[in-house]
Amino acid sequence: MNLHSLVEKATQWKDATIAVAVAEDAEVISAISMAVEKGLAQFLLYGNKEKMELIIREVSPQLQDHSRIQIIDAPSVKEAAEMAVKAVNSGKANALMKGHVSTAVILKAVLNKEWGLRTGNVLSHVAVFEVPDSDRLTIITDAAMNIAPELSQKAQILENAVGVARSIGIEEPRVAPIAAVEVVNPAMQATLDAAALTQMNKRGQINNCIVDGPLALDNAISIEAAEHKGIQNDVAGQADILLVPNIETGNSLYKSLIYFAKAKVGAVISGAKAPIVLTSRADSAESKLYSLALAICSASNNRN
Repeated sequence: MNLHSLVEKATQWKDATIAVAVAEDAEVISAISMAVEKGLAQFLLYGNKEKMELIIREVSPQLQDHSRIQIIDAPSVKEAAEMAVKAVNSGKANALMKGHVSTAVILKAVLNKEWGLRTGNVLSHVAVFEVPDSDRLTIITDAAMNIAPELSQKAQILENAVGVARSIGIEEPRVAPIAAVEVVNPAMQATLDAAALTQMNKRGQINNCIVDGPLALDNAISIEAAEHKGIQNDVAGQADILLVPNIETGNSLYKSLIYFAKAKVGAVISGAKAPIVLTSRADSAESKLYSLALAICSASNNRN
């Protein structure tokens, strides 16, 4: 599977709707245009109506008066974010997308106790990479939300990623909790947590996946490296999900794949009532399209 096939998979759900908070951004509109062209979803665009219509005329004039687009005027950025979140909460939309609004503002709306998207679970970032010369998609979590998760949080982050993996067709993903070494070292908390997660999986506390760690990055993704170290298990060399120990590791790995390896990526925030596309302004329209497809697949899986 690659990210193009992920887009094709997402189009199978014919009635998906995405609520976009503050859709006053050229890259966001371009991504929406690409999604509409592929028949990916319907879109509810919240924000300053005049600004959105101007950007559409300049960037994607084919979206003017398009049946898949509804523009809803909002008096402020804050209210646009709230309106988009409420649309998802009420079932009018199946997923939320961040537009030209700060992460803090949209997350405040998401976490509202009355009409937000809280579930009581940990929210985590799940990124799906298509790496050149790799024969499979690689999932990295968590590169953007949780700074230094402890064991129980890592278990929920892992479960969020497994849910996303299963939504794109990886029925029993192989999970590698990443550390600097592949042996348990009491002085290295990442190795202790990795060993505990492995045991939790074996005892049925974490399901629908195979977990084995700690594993260093090379031993998680390279069969040759794992064999050289004499590591033999069902995850070594063929991990689908890389569970990083902290945000610095995840963020560096995420950006290294994009800038050094020229990998393609789609990402969502998982753990809320619905998937959240929380891309940055630096992300391309193509990356936003892949993120939308990932959100639709994940939302469809939640519905089932």
